[in-house]
Amino acid sequence: MRTDSTGIKSKSADASAMQLEIKPETPSNKSEKVVLAGNPNVGKSLVFNYLSGTYVDVSNFPGTTVSVSEGKYKNHTILDTPGVYGVSSFNEEETVTRDILLEADVILNVVNALHLERDLFLTLQLIDLGKPVSVILNFYDEVKKKKIKIDTDALSKLLGVKVFTTSAITKTGFENLDAAIAQAVVSDKIKTDPSKINLEAIQQHGRAIAQLVAEGDDNLARKYQLPYGTPDERELIYLDRRQKVNEIVNEVEYQDDMSGKFFNRLGRWTLNPLTGIPILGLVLVMLYYAIGDFAAQRLVGYTEGVLGKGIFEFYTKSFVGNFTPVEITVNTLDANEEVVKTNIYDFKESISVDPVQKDKFFGDAQGSNKDITFEFKNPVMKLLFGEFGIFSMTITYLIFLLLPLVVCFYFVMAFLEDSGYLPRLATMMDRSLSAIGLNGKAIIPILLGFGCVTMATITTRILGSSREKSIATAILQFVIPCSAQLAVIAALTAKAGPGAVLVYGGVIFAMMITISTILNRFLPGESTPLLIDLPPMRIPRLENILKKMVFRTWGFLKEAGVWFFIGALFVAVLDITGMLVFFQNLLQPVTTGWLKLPGEASTAFVMGVVRRDFGGAGLYDLALAPMQVAVALIVITLFVPCIASFMVMINERGWKEGLLIWFGAWIIAFLVGGLTAQIVI
Repeated sequence: MRTDSTGIKSKSADASAMQLEIKPETPSNKSEKVVLAGNPNVGKSLVFNYLSGTYVDVSNFPGTTVSVSEGKYKNHTILDTPGVYGVSSFNEEETVTRDILLEADVILNVVNALHLERDLFLTLQLIDLGKPVSVILNFYDEVKKKKIKIDTDALSKLLGVKVFTTSAITKTGFENLDAAIAQAVVSDKIKTDPSKINLEAIQQHGRAIAQLVAEGDDNLARKYQLPYGTPDERELIYLDRRQKVNEIVNEVEYQDDMSGKFFNRLGRWTLNPLTGIPILGLVLVMLYYAIGDFAAQRLVGYTEGVLGKGIFEFYTKSFVGNFTPVEITVNTLDANEEVVKTNIYDFKESISVDPVQKDKFFGDAQGSNKDITFEFKNPVMKLLFGEFGIFSMTITYLIFLLLPLVVCFYFVMAFLEDSGYLPRLATMMDRSLSAIGLNGKAIIPILLGFGCVTMATITTRILGSSREKSIATAILQFVIPCSAQLAVIAALTAKAGPGAVLVYGGVIFAMMITISTILNRFLPGESTPLLIDLPPMRIPRLENILKKMVFRTWGFLKEAGVWFFIGALFVAVLDITGMLVFFQNLLQPVTTGWLKLPGEASTAFVMGVVRRDFGGAGLYDLALAPMQVAVALIVITLFVPCIASFMVMINERGWKEGLLIWFGAWIIAFLVGGLTAQIVI
């Protein structure tokens, strides 16, 4: 219907009218077509009303403009399109919008300034069409109320088009709409990678048609008989576009105060490798002191040593000893934790039937400088409550050792995530990690691995393909030392000197590159591109950090608890059957002859299968030369994962892959360690 008084014409966008009919232009009726385009609820209809001088009903519900409204403004024909999130033919609104845009002389892209991260995706797609574009930042008054600063000059430079600010409700800035139309230009800044576009299609049908066909628009492809992009090819274009949006928003938007300006600058620094790598180094140092020193040593030293072994295990095993034969060894330690006195209490029937020896034992066990071990004679009791008992070991390991460590690590990771740093770290590391078959997201499980490899193995689920999960899992199991090992490594290398540090660090880094490169080359498939949002840098809220910490810790305990129990059962069976001692004796000739280490080091390696910190701690008491320290640490790092991590890896990657990594770790650890020993010792 058309009314002469208003000059407004409305065309229904129903299914039967998928193509917008626009009359051929003639010299008598020729006018420039100005098309308003944007997401739902960005205020396009209000801009249209202002330009056309006619009221159009406006609602807060997405997609209210279900018809195409056409009006006149000076010598321009103004077309208001339905609100869409993209231009294609996935639904009626997008199809109608696409057809109008293909006929446009000028595009006014109306953007909700409060939602730049969402709306600029469509902006980049409109600019990619090769049409003259101006951007209208609407609701700019709301941006100021929220004390958000948008650097419109920087945004204009990055987009390559003019940017104008308006408030549709008060019509502030609407006086600049004339300039927006007149100054619309084709951007030379934003363009899809030419290798993804059919150059012949550009020459024959123009940039807009070629771009949309490359993005998988099969309707246009059939119309012009062109090959169109596959879903995977379209996804690559979309991912690249989303990444550009993140970079632009990070550059131009920040809190409009001193802290906002600082965090905006800091956000840019974290993305630039020249400044981002030193910042990463500082973060890693802080992580070491927060996790490797405070959590893994001081906190866990108290929870495991005092609460776990000193209270829980002591009273649990003492209670069980009232019903079964047990031999108890009480070692008295000096300030350097050296054994200065040993008493053995052999309860041949049970603790309760020998009250005299019972009183002596409990009297001797008092004090914090005691190391007490219970050796149950009954195999069932040993299986349940022995040194590697499925009850005692699971509770002590899961609750008193791992829980405080996981809580601290998830607290720190939630802080880094909510501060906006973690997504930026993933973005900065994306190019480097792509060289070894991963994308930037892989930095998250790798960082988690320095806290707990078991926890990190579960976190590999965030990666986009099975191929990436396999590469990341292999890196975690082979070359990433957990926090318990880090403390041992730091202590031993501090004594051994810089030469040992260089040898150890160089070999481990080389192995990480070698293993990941080989897997990247031979594993089928391709790594997924990075798609990650970049929220503003800020000081995170403690409430949000605590919620994430509790939720993730509880999820980890629920999922990993059963695997710790199974792992403890497996180790307990090995202990009872004598297989642990058998493996220690089996490794001794290799340890002394090939690795050039004391035979006792084989015990440390086998205990590393039980718990990685057991393996590292077993090296403390050995008299090792500096280069022997380097070799021992190389082996203990490359050696098989602890039993809990192994069980979780089986659950995540399957038996075939898990066993391949496990047996591969035996071979690689002794092969690389031995070759290093032959060179440096």
